[in-house]
Amino acid sequence: MFKEEFYQSLKELAALPGSPGREHSVVKRMVELLEPYAEVEVDHMGNVYAVLEGNKPGPTVMVSSHSDEIGCMVSAIDAGGFLRMERTGGMMDALLVGRKVNVNNHFGVIGVKAGHLQTAAEKTKVLPIEDMYVDVGAASKEEVLEMGINIGDSITYISDLDRFTNQDLICGKAIDNRSCCVLLVELFKALQDKNFSGKIVGVVAVQEEVGLRGAQIAGYKIDPDFAIVLDTIACADTPDGNYYPIAIGKGPVLPLLSGSAMGNIMSPQMKTLITSYADKQGIPYQLSVMSKGTTDLSSIHLVKEGIHGAAITFPRRYSHSPVEMANLADFEAGFKLLEAMLRDSGNWGEMKFI
Repeated sequence: MFKEEFYQSLKELAALPGSPGREHSVVKRMVELLEPYAEVEVDHMGNVYAVLEGNKPGPTVMVSSHSDEIGCMVSAIDAGGFLRMERTGGMMDALLVGRKVNVNNHFGVIGVKAGHLQTAAEKTKVLPIEDMYVDVGAASKEEVLEMGINIGDSITYISDLDRFTNQDLICGKAIDNRSCCVLLVELFKALQDKNFSGKIVGVVAVQEEVGLRGAQIAGYKIDPDFAIVLDTIACADTPDGNYYPIAIGKGPVLPLLSGSAMGNIMSPQMKTLITSYADKQGIPYQLSVMSKGTTDLSSIHLVKEGIHGAAITFPRRYSHSPVEMANLADFEAGFKLLEAMLRDSGNWGEMKFI
């Protein structure tokens, strides 16, 4: 039943709008989902903390996901009631035109010049976001304001989660990273017997897509012995792919290097720890080295005196688009791996550098 329950939970959570700095509906729902299973609090930035104590002494392990999705923000409203926008996160110009969007809980569309009126050159050009506009069906600026839309409001894709004929394959917006928010809830459900050592602090961090901001605050607040960041990761198993050897359906991914100068390099000790549990459980996994893209671990591992950390990520096609695609089997495998690890955290050791 894991896949079906996971899909239904993700379908609900991914539908919520939650661009960076405007994650309020997602934070509220995550609090509701976690409160039956842990002590929950929310900081002034919007980070959610869920604390569960085990039945034996042991380390404090932070397990985190992020609540925000890529989006835009209303930057201007013209006299005719059309909105201009600025991106918050990795919204790609080529994927914006002609899309349905949620503007502060109002329906809208990103306008597209009729093909009959476009020149031959315009038909092959990617329109920059500065030249785009959002139509919310208003006839004036005053009407927009009366709707409750104003400068600074969030704009996110409308794109429901769907399944392919192969029921393990799912597609929609915000799989990055509502999928891992669901995974976090499922972990807390599974650990209600408290048969583990120490303390698990689940974190739903805000503003990952604009600089890993919430995670830095959370890492400092918790100062855990270990941190495991859950996120999705780009893969290249399509005709436009390259030498990057990551694919959906082949298990969770361990990013050994992510990002560049401000990224993260996973320690050999953490790599060995995770792969040893995967091997014991017979769980497939993939190894990634990619200088583009990163996770909240890049900020968490630099907090205070440094935190032992690793990311466990899940491959997705069509990253940062309204049609992100993933495989439910990867999340099921990741869940089994995480539960096995957390139940045995008392045996992880100190992991000194040498």
